[in-house]
Amino acid sequence: MSTLGDGTRAVRAGLPEPEQFEPTLPGPVFAAHFHLSGEPTGPYTYGRDTNPTWTHLERAIGELEAPGEPVETTVFASGMAAISAVLLSQVRTGDVVVLPDDGYQALPLVREQLEAYGVEVRTAPTGGDAQLAVLEGAKLLWIETPSNPGLDVCDVRRLVEAAHSAGTLVAVDNTLATPLGQRPLELGADFSVASDTKGMTGHGDILLGHVTCRDPELAAGVRRWRKVVGAIPGPMEAWLAHRSLATLELRIDRQCGTALTLAQALGKRPEVTGLRYPGLPSDPSYPKAVRQMRRFGSVVSFVLPDRERAERFLTELRLVDDATSFGGVRSTAERRARWGGDAVPEGFIRFSVGAESPADLVGDVERALDAAMGER
Repeated sequence: MSTLGDGTRAVRAGLPEPEQFEPTLPGPVFAAHFHLSGEPTGPYTYGRDTNPTWTHLERAIGELEAPGEPVETTVFASGMAAISAVLLSQVRTGDVVVLPDDGYQALPLVREQLEAYGVEVRTAPTGGDAQLAVLEGAKLLWIETPSNPGLDVCDVRRLVEAAHSAGTLVAVDNTLATPLGQRPLELGADFSVASDTKGMTGHGDILLGHVTCRDPELAAGVRRWRKVVGAIPGPMEAWLAHRSLATLELRIDRQCGTALTLAQALGKRPEVTGLRYPGLPSDPSYPKAVRQMRRFGSVVSFVLPDRERAERFLTELRLVDDATSFGGVRSTAERRARWGGDAVPEGFIRFSVGAESPADLVGDVERALDAAMGER
């Protein structure tokens, strides 16, 4: 399937061989145990270890992550479960881990847990490939590109080359880009990790995560961690996720196209500062993004003058939900500083572009900005 287009691959990924009178995508298998006489050598033995519905989904994600190549994917109950599985399956007391200091909001919680286990954690920003400066002696480098919520981009190939030359493993959080926007394994990473709660499934109704590896030994460690902690997805969630992958290219292309249109419109507004979108030619991350990304994601970030006007902007929106998360078919936006933990101004807005008609969405944003700034 390596020569197929992204849309064809997304529609057909992970489907079993056709069987007469059977559905093209079998329904979810609800089972805690399976018939198992004699030696337990078959593929399905107990529901915490394996499930046929997971198998189809894992194959599908693997085909999107690395078309035509042998990889192993493990799905999890959430993105954080996937992140924790990579870090905690690979590092031990006394090891060094490098994390971004501008990444996902829960990473400081991960840092606290790693340090409680005796792991040294170093941090540096995503932008400027700054993690290179703290890489010496590290067991694992964690990259998040584009970063969330600041949308900085680092040169994955450059960081991977430096890390591997020093014997350091590299994991890339690819949540913002999805495999249709960026393929970390092709860029040399050892682990491609994502919260599939976001763009991969795209409807805001599933919690899911995954880890994909080329190295079977690394994949076995991740899979063993899932078994030990039991961070498994339900079969219904796995089936819904697989179903949702079929529309991935349709969703992503609309969202990315509209995100660029929105970013261009926001760039003309005098009250908007700090505008970031990696696909915008004027964005600081654009030169690196175009070298390693094929699509630039659905998230746009910008800053309004203060908290009050940011809150009013969100209240005035009619086609956009004030909600956290991103990557869904319905546009969402939030004042990110309300959570604390992110080093962003009080008026910082993270805007996740959905699948609405571009003119309608941009018009709604323009009207809400006018209202928030006191114009009529």
